[in-house]
Amino acid sequence: MRCVDLQLRSGRVRECATLFVTGDLDLSGVPKFTTALVRLVAENPSVLVCVDLDGAGLVDDTALGLLLGAAGRARSGRGDLAVVCTGKRMLTRLAENGFDRAVRVGSSVSGL
Repeated sequence: MRCVDLQLRSGRVRECATLFVTGDLDLSGVPKFTTALVRLVAENPSVLVCVDLDGAGLVDDTALGLLLGAAGRARSGRGDLAVVCTGKRMLTRLAENGFDRAVRVGSSVSGL
């Protein structure tokens, strides 16, 4: 199995502040992911923050927990957080563990 270095890029898609994830979002990438996610939520109060996981090869449970925490922080600032994902395997995982009941999951930013 090959480890893919985590790359993060932020930008705007429509009115949504978006964090684009490329590579493996595992324990080794947690500090980098946490910093980027917390910063994006803090800099964009009262708006929808999207995390695009389509470029992610692996997303472990720690990263999902961070996303749940960030959603809570966004909501406390009168905003929200959503995940963009089109991969069938990832969508199934998000549905099976109940993540999609706590955080909006869509196939595109415009679909949120």
